[in-house]
Amino acid sequence: MLMFQNQIREEYYENRMAQNLNWIRKKLPEGIKFKDEKLAKERYSKIQLDPGEAIGVISAQSVGEPGTQMTMRSFHFAGVAELNVTLGLPRIIEVLDARKIPSTPTMHIFLKSPYNKDKNKADKIAQQIKQTVLEDVTNQYSVDLARGEINILFDKDELKRRSLNLNKVYEQLSDQIKSADLKKKTASISIILKDKDIKKLYKLKEKLRNIIISGVSGITDVLAYKNETDEFIIQTFGSNLRDVAEIKEVDFARTKTNNFYEIESVLGIEAVREAVLREVMHILDQEGMTVDERHISLISDLMTRDGRIKGITRHGITKEKESVLARAAFEIPLTHLVDAAVSGEKDNLVSIVENVMINQPVPIGTGLPELFVKMDGVKPKPSKTTKKKAKK
Repeated sequence: MLMFQNQIREEYYENRMAQNLNWIRKKLPEGIKFKDEKLAKERYSKIQLDPGEAIGVISAQSVGEPGTQMTMRSFHFAGVAELNVTLGLPRIIEVLDARKIPSTPTMHIFLKSPYNKDKNKADKIAQQIKQTVLEDVTNQYSVDLARGEINILFDKDELKRRSLNLNKVYEQLSDQIKSADLKKKTASISIILKDKDIKKLYKLKEKLRNIIISGVSGITDVLAYKNETDEFIIQTFGSNLRDVAEIKEVDFARTKTNNFYEIESVLGIEAVREAVLREVMHILDQEGMTVDERHISLISDLMTRDGRIKGITRHGITKEKESVLARAAFEIPLTHLVDAAVSGEKDNLVSIVENVMINQPVPIGTGLPELFVKMDGVKPKPSKTTKKKAKK
């Protein structure tokens, strides 16, 4: 009997696969052939499931059970304490909660050839990417109250290390400071305020310290390192995907960030779905936990299905559940129950959680049809009440 069932199932899947491949061929533009049918058939066979299989429950259990064994840890590169990257369970929580800003925003910037093969070239580009503020390259600030002037003395060695010179700094300051006159000297720049107000002078002095004169805004530290394929990659502390894309030496197609909202604004929601899947799979692999990719894919699909990122929180996916009891079972039950009672909300008990709560059979199983019997030509037998009414 089991062999017969398996044979029927295989024939059904083969027929469905043939139908889908024919549909794809028809949709392709003229002159374009569907080449890799073997790969398509292989992937199609992997995504099949038995009718009635509870994929949501299985996915939740497959992710939740290994999650209880994960470590609360962070990882950093040797000798660079600033480049701590949150991994393990804290990062999984960040991803699934869809946090706007990660606790440790970071990018892995891939470089084009030949920059990715030479350590010096990679370091030079890393320094160009690193955000440099005026205070990083100065030795001294002096204020002349009588003349309303701030004199900035620069560190020549630091300017050279960051591929900067006095002319570049002067141009950046000229673009950003409009309320004062600038004068360039041999190793310093003087800024003369137009109206000699002491308060404004000291405010300008503090503002000058944090003016960005080079690099990408938001990227405060960088490290060029060699990966397992002998390629130099730049890891950053801080993230700015849009500005990094403008750097010609960067291989943007492979560059990654752990800030999903940046990915959404630059590349769109489909890129976020893929990034969530890869990030969670990467963390689980590092922890040595084997979880089927399809379970994580189901979660990433759910988080991005409406065209925007939604976390698995009471403000995200859970908030949109139709069932009052299901929402109440997740968090803040009193609030949900009172709101539902005030508005007269109805619970149809169509999902799992609410049926478990009231101790009745769970309507479970993906793809199971509901059967309706058509009663044409069959006259129902009259009940006792209808017979009594007929006699009267």
